[in-house]
Formats: sequence, structure tokens, C-alpha cells
Amino acid sequence: MISRAGIDLLMNRRHFLSRSAGGLGGIALASLMAEESSLEIDSTDPYRPRPSHHEAKAKNVVVVFCSGALSHVDTFDYKPKLIRHHGRPLPGQENLVSFQGPNGNLVQPLWKFRPRGQCGKMISDLVPQIGEMADDLCFLHALTNKSNTHGPAENVMNTGFAFDGFPSMGAWVNYALGSTNADLPAFVAIEDPRGMPQSGPNNWANGFLPAAFQGTPFSTTKPIRYLPRPSHIHSRTDSEAREALSALNERHAERFPGDEALAARIASYELSARMQLSVPQVADVSRESAAMRRLYGADSSNETKAAFAENCMLARRLVENGVRFVQLFNGAYASGGNLNWDGHSQLKSQYDRHGDILDQPVAGLLQDLKQRGLLETTLVVFATEFGRMPMFQAGTYGRDHNPHGFTCWLAGAGVKAPFSYGATDEFGYAAIEKVTTAHDFHATILHLLGLDHEALTVYHNGIERRLTDVHGQVIQEVLA
Repeated sequence: MISRAGIDLLMNRRHFLSRSAGGLGGIALASLMAEESSLEIDSTDPYRPRPSHHEAKAKNVVVVFCSGALSHVDTFDYKPKLIRHHGRPLPGQENLVSFQGPNGNLVQPLWKFRPRGQCGKMISDLVPQIGEMADDLCFLHALTNKSNTHGPAENVMNTGFAFDGFPSMGAWVNYALGSTNADLPAFVAIEDPRGMPQSGPNNWANGFLPAAFQGTPFSTTKPIRYLPRPSHIHSRTDSEAREALSALNERHAERFPGDEALAARIASYELSARMQLSVPQVADVSRESAAMRRLYGADSSNETKAAFAENCMLARRLVENGVRFVQLFNGAYASGGNLNWDGHSQLKSQYDRHGDILDQPVAGLLQDLKQRGLLETTLVVFATEFGRMPMFQAGTYGRDHNPHGFTCWLAGAGVKAPFSYGATDEFGYAAIEKVTTAHDFHATILHLLGLDHEALTVYHNGIERRLTDVHGQVIQEVLA
């Protein structure tokens, strides 16, 4: 084992070599550091817990994101007049051309709506088990998006901007509040068992925030590689090796004071080492009881549903172990939309498959959080990038993109339930009452976490950047 004196000698010899080889790399690093120098974060411990701006109602967030644009008029936005006017043109929009071209006549919901819960909220048979949780849900029926294209619209809902390169909401939260569990990431993104959303890792990227704050992708269907201590190495030898590595890192950090990238890199490697011990236990959903697997639908013969159910169980296990922000994706990008909610041509058969995969696992997650008392401190966010048209596209059996009005919902910490906020017109085409933007949506979520969306800023490229850009209002009416 190398002694500390040996480490000092080794570092001094290497110091000369590194000084002579700095060159243009040092100039590039200096430029990078200037970009990040405005971040008011302890670079030696970027994950430490940090105080919120005001008292938080929510300690954790779980975002269930339906990739591909879930149809609001077939799920949560009941429009009796759409049923009565089935087969007629949309008044005033008889020749409407939308994302993929001309539209046909109005088409009634493809699933029957029924009153759900004690409140009697009308929700369709596509999602009956989520519907039975209606008394715990706060619906936002007048959301809008500035883009009608999947990738940019996903970006708007998850980063606040249509373009790539901006920090995701989870990264902002991670940056602002740090972690409550030193052995797990503060921000985890759980991929759908079928693959990536259209905007891919940009949905959980750090953007111009330090890399330490990006989301860590998890999956119950892809094996996680661990590096257990080889059996021939004694635990004492392993411990001494870790101490030596820590000493090397300390010496290296001392030689470059203020180097935030270096400090963050060291902190990330140290967290990765700790995760070798913490993640196997937390991510092992096979530890769940048979009754719990039935609740979520993880015992289903539908392999995709069972895998998504396990993802939902993993989300609860992560929250239970102090992970602050969990992103849970339902649906994956594929040409033709057969793996997500992009129902352009054969919406009925496509949604019948996807509804079965989504409904029971999400309802199980809500029930499980509630029965454990975790829903009191956890905010569940159900979102999608935009809605769909109340008519079929001309010559098809599907609905086109509709960013003019759609539904998302919140449940749990700090929100009124049962409650409905805002409304689309009588056909579900456009938001007309209490119109809500993604910036309002984000401002409200940050507020529930104890964060002022106008105060959470980072100076980048000459601009004070924030998740909500220069827009957004907290939706006070939905706050409990």
C-alpha cells in the first residue's frame, strides 16, 4: 500500500509533467470554468442538502410522463357536446389544417366516460383505475404548449424551452435543493421498458448547469453493472485502497482550488462508488410482496405492462429512500407511434394496448404512496407534451397533434383534491378558461417544493436563466 509520503512524492513528480502538458487544454478548461463560476454551489460537496426559499409542501416529486401526446378528449376532458355533434364539422374550423394536414369531422370519445370516485368526476373507460383515484386528483384542463412537434414539445414540458441544451426541471430542483440521501442520486429518470422518449436524455439533462445535477437513468429491464469486491481481496486492503484514492483526490483538488468541474467529477465518482452498495438493494423490486405486485399489475402476463409496473414500484422505492425527483416515462419513440401515445392512424387499437399498460401501474403507485403516508409529502405529476384534436385526420382513424388545450393532473402534497382548474371549449379543441402554460405548470411545481421560480436563476452567456424563462405564474387556485 502506498503511504501518504509516497503519494506526495508521486504527485510532485507528476506536477512537473502536468504543468508542461497543460497547453490549450488548460485554456479550454479556464473558459469552461468561467462559464460555471457564477454557480453558488459548494463544488466540494454539490449534493449536500440546501434550504428552500420558503416552507415546502412537497419533499419529493414523481413525474409520470406520457410520451407521444395522450388524447385528453378520450381520457380526462369530458365534452358532452362532442358526443352530440359526432360526425359534424368543428364550427368555425371546417377547413382546419393541423400538424399532419386536413382534418375531418368531429369524432366522439372512443371510450365511454363515467362518474368516478365520490366526487363523480367524469373519466373514460380507457383509464378506469386511475379514474377511481379521482378524489385524490387535481386536474389542469387548460394547459397549452408553444410547439406542436413531439421533440420540442417534450422539451417545453420538461425543460421550459423548445430547443435542446436547457436544464431539465429535475436538474433545476437538484441544483437548488441537493440530496437527502448521500448514497443515491437526487434525480433519477426511469426509462419506459420499450425505449426512449423522442427527445431522449434531453428530458433529464443538466444543460448549462454542472454535470453533477443531471438525472441518473434507471431501468428495471436493463441490467445494472456492479463492481463487487473480488473474493481474493481482503476488506481491509479494499478499505486502504479507497483511503489512498481519497488522498490522491484531495491532493489533486488542493492543486486546483476553485476548479468546480474537478470537484464535481470527484464528488460524482464518490457517489458512484457508494451507489455500488445502495442501488442493488433499492432497485431490487423482486423484494416486493406478491400482494404489492398484484396491486401494481407486475404479475401481468403482458410483459410490457409488468415491466412498467415494476418501474412504478421502483419510483416508490426511490422516493421512500430519499430520492427527491423521479421522472417515470410511459411510451417510447417509434415511427408510426406504435410504442407511445401518438395516435394518428389507428387510435382505438393503439390506445387499447397503451391504456392497459398505463392504468393499473399508475393507480397502484398512487394507492401505494397514499397507504404508506408518502402522498402527504410527495407530489405526483401526470403530464404529456400536448393533446389531440377532437376530430379524426382526413382519411384516418386517428387524431392529430393539438397544443391549443390539453389535460395534466397533480396529486399529493400541497394541492387541492378533488379539484379541476381551467377548461377547453365545448369540443375540447382549445383552452378558453384559465389558460395555463408550461411555465405556470413549472412555477407551481417549484413553489410546492419551496422554491421561488423567479429567484432560482443561473447566469449563463450574459443572461440570468431560469426554468420559467421570463414567464410563469404560480397557479394559486390549485394550492391546498
